[in-house]
Amino acid sequence: MSGQFRGDVMQDAGRYDYIVVGAGSAGCVLANRLSADPKNRVLVLEAGGLDNWIWFHIPVGYLFAIGNPRADWMFETQAQPGLNGRALPYPRGKVIGGSSAINAMIYMRGQAQDYDNWRQLGLEGWGWNDVLRYFLKHEDHISPPNNMHRSGGELRVEPPRLRWDILDAVREAAAAAGIRKIADFNSGDNEGSSYFDVNQKLGRRFSAARAFLKPALKRPNLRLETAAYVERVVFEGQYASAVIFIQNGERWIAHVDGEVALSAGAVASPAILERSGIGNAGRLSDHGIEVTADVPGVGENLQDHLQIRPIFKVSGVRTLNTDYANLFNRAMMGVNYAFRRRGPLTMAPSQLGIFTRSSDRYATANLEFHIQPLSLDKWGDGLHRFGAFTASVTNLRPTSRGSVHIRSADTLDKPLIDPNYLATEEDRQVAVESLRLTRHIVGQVPLARFRPEEFRPGASLKSDSELLTAAGDLATTIFHPVGTARMGAADDAMAVVDARLRVRGVQGLRVIDASIMPHITSGNTNAPSMMIGEKGADMVLSDNRR
Repeated sequence: MSGQFRGDVMQDAGRYDYIVVGAGSAGCVLANRLSADPKNRVLVLEAGGLDNWIWFHIPVGYLFAIGNPRADWMFETQAQPGLNGRALPYPRGKVIGGSSAINAMIYMRGQAQDYDNWRQLGLEGWGWNDVLRYFLKHEDHISPPNNMHRSGGELRVEPPRLRWDILDAVREAAAAAGIRKIADFNSGDNEGSSYFDVNQKLGRRFSAARAFLKPALKRPNLRLETAAYVERVVFEGQYASAVIFIQNGERWIAHVDGEVALSAGAVASPAILERSGIGNAGRLSDHGIEVTADVPGVGENLQDHLQIRPIFKVSGVRTLNTDYANLFNRAMMGVNYAFRRRGPLTMAPSQLGIFTRSSDRYATANLEFHIQPLSLDKWGDGLHRFGAFTASVTNLRPTSRGSVHIRSADTLDKPLIDPNYLATEEDRQVAVESLRLTRHIVGQVPLARFRPEEFRPGASLKSDSELLTAAGDLATTIFHPVGTARMGAADDAMAVVDARLRVRGVQGLRVIDASIMPHITSGNTNAPSMMIGEKGADMVLSDNRR
């Protein structure tokens, strides 16, 4: 799509107390909370569309959504030296609910230490005991309430609705390798093996849009605009006064009396900041953008979980590969889902998780395994025609840092994404250790009866250099970009927002999404993004009480 639009006339989109840019995981929560008071006029601008496609709601729909321009922004990284020169697809949800409409649906808070480390950076109010209440505020967990879970909130959390013998065997193999079984990944310490809780209700995906946005849209004070590409935030002096966006080839301006909140995610939020004149002054000048505030950290500090995907052929046991290859079994999957809301169509990509340490250098688990009863070359491709499971493993706390920046001042130009994977010696070492640990687990007795055979990277690869090269060939994003508008204390020269998520150098503008994370959380990032939306809404409302 071109950045050109018809004519120079700017249409008036009205005046609001709050404008939320982005209806993703954090933005949906934010829109719900800000509009709960009928006195607040709230506008939500979403560049994607409505979730009126069946595969946004059937859990296994991620197989059809990722890599499909109807559902995915189809971003791509720069070529990565650490991945042997490969550029990667970088999926992001192109729909209300954002990536929560196409993701793995895994509900994972991370580790208590993640948030306590944020607090130790001088970010008061962001420790584990501070943020836990925001996770709990909107949780609707299927289990009886306890200190770590509650029911009655908007966000449904349930266990998976099917089981696989191959996954049970992998869990037993992990136990034989010394990794304990635990009941819950969300207590603050996730070291061990368990089955992931998922954001589903009775076999249907429960995205942030379904949980928070759509129920609130019946409020007359909440307005949603889709296919709305935000060009920039407008400032009067240093105060955010309006947002300009392009929709259906026309240019619109929406005025704000209160605040603008960017919740467009770790890829889009820094791009909007830069187009608004907030960022590295030299970079902005190179693009012909007038500088509103020189904030050099904008777009820097990109962190992502890089997954390495070893694949093991197995025999004598069901996998999704073998089930899907049989036409009768495939038909029965549809019948089972239609009448019982059970079976493989309810599958998250991963059901079994294993959190462990790659070595005794780490005080807490630094690896996460997503064990999948399937295999494929890459998401968006078909399943392999042989029985197999994938032992995807990711370094939870990478030390490599990348960036996201605008390519040009054109609103519709895709940004430059450079995750800079495996750029540090520590990350390269962990990658090799993780492959060796995977082989150790798979080699345990409980899996022997299924005769696992290493298909990728291949058992013949043994040296550290061979395994590192294999990691570069096999690894791909697990879709967790964060950190590109990082939160920091007053003495942090690269911080973009303060502990109350206010953008440096201006007023009336906050970033409220995963891009504010100073360090990535030790697990899947969707639940932390919704927590940030919840806590951010609390801050906005308390700072603007009238």
